[in-house]
Amino acid sequence: MNNISAALRKGPIVASLLIGAFVAILSQTLLNVALPKMMDDLGIGANTIQWLSTGYLLVNGVLIPVSAYLINRFTTRQLFMTAVGLFTIGTIICATAANFEILLIGRLVQAAGAGILMPLMSVIFLTIFPIEQRGKAMGMMGLAMIFAPAVGPTLSGWVVEHYDWRVLFYIVLPISLFAFIFGSVSMRNVTTTTSPKLDALGIILSTLGFGGLLYGFSDAGNDGWDSARVIGSLVVGAIALLLFFWREWTIEKPILEFRVFKYNMYSLTTVINMIITMSMYSGMILLPIYLQKIRGFSPLDAGLLLLPGAILMGIMSPVTGIIFDKIGARWLSVVGLIITVVTTFEFSRLTIDTTYSHMILMYTLRMFGMSMLMMPIQTAGMNQLPARLNAHGSAMSQTLRNVAGALGTAFLVTVMTNTAGTRIRELIVGGKIAATDKAGILEATKEGTIYGINHAFVIATWITVAALALAFFIRKVKVQSETIVSTATEQN
Repeated sequence: MNNISAALRKGPIVASLLIGAFVAILSQTLLNVALPKMMDDLGIGANTIQWLSTGYLLVNGVLIPVSAYLINRFTTRQLFMTAVGLFTIGTIICATAANFEILLIGRLVQAAGAGILMPLMSVIFLTIFPIEQRGKAMGMMGLAMIFAPAVGPTLSGWVVEHYDWRVLFYIVLPISLFAFIFGSVSMRNVTTTTSPKLDALGIILSTLGFGGLLYGFSDAGNDGWDSARVIGSLVVGAIALLLFFWREWTIEKPILEFRVFKYNMYSLTTVINMIITMSMYSGMILLPIYLQKIRGFSPLDAGLLLLPGAILMGIMSPVTGIIFDKIGARWLSVVGLIITVVTTFEFSRLTIDTTYSHMILMYTLRMFGMSMLMMPIQTAGMNQLPARLNAHGSAMSQTLRNVAGALGTAFLVTVMTNTAGTRIRELIVGGKIAATDKAGILEATKEGTIYGINHAFVIATWITVAALALAFFIRKVKVQSETIVSTATEQN
């Protein structure tokens, strides 16, 4: 690995990857503030519109397991060009979409490109940078991944307030095209290609498993948890997922290498990052709904509220990478999670009169806490893996994070919807509001929705508390030698 990193000019390769990652994440974060406006334009509810986010994450989650196979099968350059090309095609579909169905198809094509690109970027970084520089390198990668959310919400708010939401995709398109052209000139082959076999049955089972669970969690907001469709989806998803786990443990060449979980610190950090991702996405989806639907803030105001936190997260990302190289991930993550727990709990106490300045302060502090978590925790786990498992470890980590983000978003939006609906019915049935009183029903809807959002944030708080408890067990580890690991694997 050191010979590879010494012989390469890293700058152009890193620049290509960061531009590609920036445009992929920008496209995802652009929509968060725009969702309430899109709900009105397309005539759909929160449980339907959130598929633009959860569907994106699900396709990522399905494709990322295949990324380890693709990285071994194709050259770095071929994969990068394919990923950015797919993303560009998806952007064009979204920009010209006439209805929700076409828009969703475009988002899924975008997600296919991003699902290849993001794990490819992680593997390349782990390949070209020696272990003593990985914290700084991952911080640099985190900078691009966080700069996009810093720009996205404010840009989205301004565009949606003055133009059609489709303009958002026309803004992304030239950046995506530039990433494709620049990458075609700058990208080099840094990974080793082999001739692995593709486990088609494994892909089918993982798609049914993750897809069934996601659909069940999402549809529960419309049909209720006792619906036959919801129960059926959850049962099919759970059975398919169990069969998928069993198959991946028993076949010689799995698409997801579950043997990475033999490394205890990798396992711990992956679980923590899944929990953090669930909590983070809850805020990104629920806050814009509260700000625009309940409080009547403009999309631009909603975007501006998210801006300081995203900028601070971007500034802190390389700083936390440097701190990680010196002290490790444990105390970074403990401090970050304490801040995240407190601020998430604050968002469970929203009222119709919560001040704009208070929300800016809490969201900015929340992002400051988050800036200490994602990349240091992931790097701490990846550092325990030998080089031959880098691609598998990266694929597993990002698959589970994306699936956790999709399931967490679907679950918390469903909790919000169901709790809000129950609260509204209680107000009407309890006689506090007459069924014919339109103004009263509007106020009841606002009160119920706030109640539902608060309840979802309470659950997100307890989820984050679980991550905090686990963070105390993070410790520094040494990379095991290939000889020792190979012998242990053969014995198993």
